[in-house]
Amino acid sequence: MRDEKMLHEILRKVRGRKVSVKDAAKVLSGFPSVDLKFANLDCSRHSRCGFPEAVYCEGKTIEQIKRITKEMLKRDGFVLLTRLPEAAYNRIKRALPELKYNRLGRAAYYSKKTQAQRPHPKRKPVLIITAGTSDIPVAEEAKTTLLAAGNEVKTLYDVGVAGMHRLLNKADEIRNTNVIIVIAGMEGALASVVGGIVSKPVIAVPTSTGRWSHFDVLMRSTIPPGRRGDKRRGSPEQGSVLAPRASTGLTMVRPHRMNWGGEAR
Repeated sequence: MRDEKMLHEILRKVRGRKVSVKDAAKVLSGFPSVDLKFANLDCSRHSRCGFPEAVYCEGKTIEQIKRITKEMLKRDGFVLLTRLPEAAYNRIKRALPELKYNRLGRAAYYSKKTQAQRPHPKRKPVLIITAGTSDIPVAEEAKTTLLAAGNEVKTLYDVGVAGMHRLLNKADEIRNTNVIIVIAGMEGALASVVGGIVSKPVIAVPTSTGRWSHFDVLMRSTIPPGRRGDKRRGSPEQGSVLAPRASTGLTMVRPHRMNWGGEAR
C-alpha cells in the first residue's frame, strides 16, 4: 500500500542516516492525517480507496484552499480541486502555475506522477457519454478527475435515447473502451441501453438536469438482463480504479447535486 511504502522509505532513510530522527518524526506526525484546524486531511485515502482525497472548494475561502493545496502537494505530489470558481483558480495559479483548470467542469488538478507518465499503450480509454448538452459540465468534472489519475479519456456528448441513431452510429467507438461513464439528467434509459451493447463496466450518473432530475429509481433499474449491478456507489475515481482491470456490470452513482466522492471536509 502507498502509505506502507512511504513509511518503509522513511525508516530506511533513518537507518541509513540520510534523515534525522527529528525530521522523520515531523513527517510522521501527520501520518495518516494532518489537522489544519479547519480541515483534517486524510493522507491514507489512496491506500484505502485507490484514489487520493479530493478538495471540494465550494464554501471554502481562497486561503483555506491554498493551505490545503500546499499541504497535499507537499505530502502526496497530487491535488484535485472540484467546484473551483474561475476567480479562485486565477488567484491560486499564481502560486501553482502548473495547475490545470477545466472551466466548464470547474475543476483543477496537478500531479507530479501524471506530468511524467505516458498513457499505457495497451490500455483502452475511459469513455464518458452524456444524454444531452446540459450534462456536459458534469462530464467535464469527471473527465478532469480521470485525467488527474493518468487515464486516457474520450467523450461522446448529446447522444440520448430520444435520437437512438446518434448512439448506435458510435457503437464501435463505444465498444473500444475499458470503462464507460454514462451521465443523464432528462431520463435514466441511456445507461441501460449502453449496458446492453457492451461487455464493459458501465457507471450511471444521474444529474440535476431535466424534469426527471435525481430520479434514482430510474437509474437503479438500468442493470441489463443477465448482469449483476454493483451495489456500491461509484464515481470517476471508481472508473479510474476499474480501468486497469475492467470486467462487466453496472454501478449507480449518487445524484450530482453532491460532489464526487472523496472530498476534503
